Amino acid sequence: MTCCRNLLLFAAGGMAALLVSVSSGTSVASTGPVLAAAQEDPGIKQTIEYVRRLQTNIGGFTAIAPQPNIRLAPTLRATSAAVRALHYLGGTVPDKAAAAKFVANCWNEGVGGFADFAGGNNVDIFTTAVGLMAVKQLDMPKEKYAAAVKYLADNAKTFEEIRIAAAGLEAIGAKSPVNDAWIAEVRKLQNPDGTFGKGPGQARTTGGAVALLLRLGAPLADKDAVLKALRDGQRLNGGFGKEDEVASDLETTYRVMRAFVMLKAKPANVEGVRSFVAKCRNEDHGYGPAPGEPSNVTATYYAAIIRYWLKD
Repeated sequence: MTCCRNLLLFAAGGMAALLVSVSSGTSVASTGPVLAAAQEDPGIKQTIEYVRRLQTNIGGFTAIAPQPNIRLAPTLRATSAAVRALHYLGGTVPDKAAAAKFVANCWNEGVGGFADFAGGNNVDIFTTAVGLMAVKQLDMPKEKYAAAVKYLADNAKTFEEIRIAAAGLEAIGAKSPVNDAWIAEVRKLQNPDGTFGKGPGQARTTGGAVALLLRLGAPLADKDAVLKALRDGQRLNGGFGKEDEVASDLETTYRVMRAFVMLKAKPANVEGVRSFVAKCRNEDHGYGPAPGEPSNVTATYYAAIIRYWLKD
């Protein structure tokens, strides 16, 4: 086999994947059993198979489906999103042991964190947090990765860093030793009525911040004001979007819906959310970040968990 030496870093839905041109190459596409509940809905079963086909022969998952004459290197971000998507879809990981081995190979013991690629180089906050989520989902020994608690506490400083770090720690049932400092940092961004942000993106900003505060065990200043900001931010197509974008997107809709779930509340137009998520589904049975955009595993995870929440 001959292959091209050119490497291209490809980003799909905020997820890095290394593309290597090759003359041929395949991805594991096992068609093992899925849970009976998922088989009741042919659409869900097809999405499960879309995700399952992303697993490679070294256990990790790629961010997007295999492309002609191109090999996609698996990443921790994609693997974490895939195993969580399968969980919420009611599916199973084709080779769970291999997936766990891939995740373990991304761990850097010296740093106390996870990297995106096997070998453990270039550890960062996001990959460490989603690595912990994968550890939980794959039933890996949490105590082996306890050093990640210190790594995240020492390095998460900005809102986005704290947000994902808190989610990772929650996955393994750990609490940050700087929990109070994180709460104080988030509170700096808060409006007098307890909401966050302003303008067209207020629902996204409020949703992300409120979910974070609740994860950190902090009380809310005004639940009614928060719910109003979230509900007022729903757009005509049923989803939620960023401040500088007219269109809705799945990632923002996920952030807002997580806040609703944690507040035990619902958006004003539940059917609108369902409709928006359905519009993000593609012919390959995966989901794109927004209607008409190509499928990737992160967007498919967002769709899977939103659909799961909307069942209640």
